[in-house]
Amino acid sequence: MSTQRYSVTPHPVETLLTWVKSGEIAIPEIQRPFVWEATKVRNLLDSLYQGYPVGYLIAWRNPTVRLKDGSTSTGKRILIDGQQRVTALMASLLGVEVLTDDYEMVQIRIAFNPQEERFEVANPAIRKNVAWIPDVAKVFEPSTSLFQLVADYCAANPDSSQDQIFKVIEKLRGIIHNHVGIIDLAEDLDIETVTEIFIRVNSAGSPLSQADFAMSKIAVNTSYGGNMLRKAIDYFCHLAIAPEFLAKIKKGDNAFVESEFFGKMKWIADVNDDIYDPSYTDMLRVAFTSEFGRGKLQDLVALLSGRNFETKQYEDVIAEVSFEKLKQGILAFVNKTHFDRITMILRSAGFILSDMIGSQNAINFAYILYLRGRRENVPAAELEKMVRRWFAMSMLTGRYSGSPESTFDFDIRQIDSRGVVAFTDAVIPNELPDSFWTGMLPQFMDTSSISSPYFRCYQAAQIKLGDRGFLSRDITVTDLLLNRADVHHVYPKQFLKNAGKTRGVYNQIANFVIAQSEINITIGAKAPASYFKELAEQCSGGAKKYGGISDKTEMAANLEMNCIPVAMLDGTIGDYPAFLEERRKLMALKIKAWFEVL
Repeated sequence: MSTQRYSVTPHPVETLLTWVKSGEIAIPEIQRPFVWEATKVRNLLDSLYQGYPVGYLIAWRNPTVRLKDGSTSTGKRILIDGQQRVTALMASLLGVEVLTDDYEMVQIRIAFNPQEERFEVANPAIRKNVAWIPDVAKVFEPSTSLFQLVADYCAANPDSSQDQIFKVIEKLRGIIHNHVGIIDLAEDLDIETVTEIFIRVNSAGSPLSQADFAMSKIAVNTSYGGNMLRKAIDYFCHLAIAPEFLAKIKKGDNAFVESEFFGKMKWIADVNDDIYDPSYTDMLRVAFTSEFGRGKLQDLVALLSGRNFETKQYEDVIAEVSFEKLKQGILAFVNKTHFDRITMILRSAGFILSDMIGSQNAINFAYILYLRGRRENVPAAELEKMVRRWFAMSMLTGRYSGSPESTFDFDIRQIDSRGVVAFTDAVIPNELPDSFWTGMLPQFMDTSSISSPYFRCYQAAQIKLGDRGFLSRDITVTDLLLNRADVHHVYPKQFLKNAGKTRGVYNQIANFVIAQSEINITIGAKAPASYFKELAEQCSGGAKKYGGISDKTEMAANLEMNCIPVAMLDGTIGDYPAFLEERRKLMALKIKAWFEVL
C-alpha cells in the first residue's frame, strides 16, 4: 500500500500565475512582505530563460469543510513555500506591484537586452539605452503585438537582425510555458509532517514555525475577516519597533484605518518602552492560549480550519467561532490598559531594560496569566503580585525554555480546571522550596554566561532593593544600568589572566559587579588583596581612591548590598574559588530577599 501523502505535478508558469490571480492558489504572506533583492528577480528570469530548474513550490490544501446548510466547500491551496518566487514572477512578468518589508508598494522592473540575451534590473541609464527593452512585463501584455515590438526595436537599433531579434523575443515569451513543479500536500497531514517536508525540500529556506502556519490560515481567510486580523497582528508588531510606520498605514491602507482595530492599537506608536516588543508568534501565543485555554499553536491552525476535535471532521461553524475568539484575544492583547499594565509589572519587579528579560515566553505566559486573572476578577494589587512572582519563578527555573508549547498547554489547562489563584499558589512554593535558594541556586550560578537568567534576576534584585553600585556612595545600580555601566570584575580580569585563568573562569557571574567606569578604571588589574587594603585605609582617613565612601560602616553596607564578603575589608582574602563559592551563596540569598518582596 502506498504511504505517499502528496503529489508532485509540473505546471506551466502561465497556469501558476492564472491560479494565483484567480485565488485557486492563495499566497498567505507567511514570510509576509516581499524581501527579495531585485537582482534575485533578475536571476530567476534568467534561469527560466536558460531552461534551468527553479525549485519546487509547496502547496497545502485547506480541508474540505461542511457548511451550515450541510453542503461542502473544497479548500483552496495555500502556498507555503515559494511565495517569494511566485511574487517575483507576478511582479516582473505581469507588472504587479509588491509590498516590500518597509510596507511600501513598489514596481520591480527587469530590463532585457535581446542582442546580448541578458537581463538586468532597470535603472535610468538602461531606460535611456535603446538596446534594452526597459520592462519585460511589456513583452507579456496580451495587447502587445510581437511584430510591432520587434519592428520598433529594430528601428531604434538598425544594426540588429530582425530575424534574430524576433527569435530571441519569442524565446523570452516562451518562458511562461516552462514548467514549475508543485508539491501538493494532502489536506489531512499534521503540521509536524508538513514542516518536515518543507525542511527536506527547502534546506536553504528559513524553517517555518507553527505561528507561520497559523498566520497563513488567518491571511487567506476572506470569510471571517482573516486578512484584516492578519494586518492587525503584523502592524502592531511593526509599530512597536518602528513608530514612524503609523504614517504609512494612514496613507496607504485606508481599509485598515477604518477597521475596528486601528483605533484600538495606534497608541503603540507613542510608546518608547521596548521592554516587550512582541513578534507575531508572541501575539498569537498569548491571544490563543488566554482565549482558547490551549497551548499548542497547531490546535489553533486546526480550529481556524474548522476542525471538530470530537468528530475529526471540519465544520465551517467552528472556523467562524474560532476566528471570532482569536479576534477577541488579539483585541485584548493590543488593549492599551492591558499592555501598559504588563510592562509596568515587569518594571516593578526590577526588569527595567529589555536585555534583562532573556525569555520572551516567560513574558508571554505572564501576560496570559494577567489576562486570565482579569477575567477571573482577581483584585488588581493581588493580580500584579501574582504575575510578578510567576514571572520571576519562570525566569529562575527556566519553566518555558525547553518545550514552551507543552508547558503552556499544561499550565493553561490547570488554570482552566483550578482557577488562576489556586494554581499559582500551589506551583510557586513547589518550584521554589527553601532548598532552592540555599542548595540549587548557588550551583546554577556556577556559570560564565552574563545572559544567564540568574544574573539577570540578580540585577533585577539590586534594582528593586535600591542597591547602590559597587563602591558608589550615591549612584544606584538602577542609574548605572540605565546609563549602560560597566560590568566590573571583583577579581580583575587582567589579574586572573596573568595567573593563567581562562575566560570561563575569570568571567564567572559571581565575579561580576555593577560599577562606575571610573572606579573600574582606577582598580585596573590590581590584586584584590592590594585594592581592598587601600579601601580599608580609605575608611580610616586615607586617600579616597575608589569612589566616595570613607566610613567603614558605610563601606561594609555597600559590600553587603553587592554580595561581597565583608571580611575582605579586614584582609581576609581567600583564594579565588573560595571567593566565588561564598559570593554565589550571598547572591542567591539576595535573589531570595528580592523574591520575597515581589
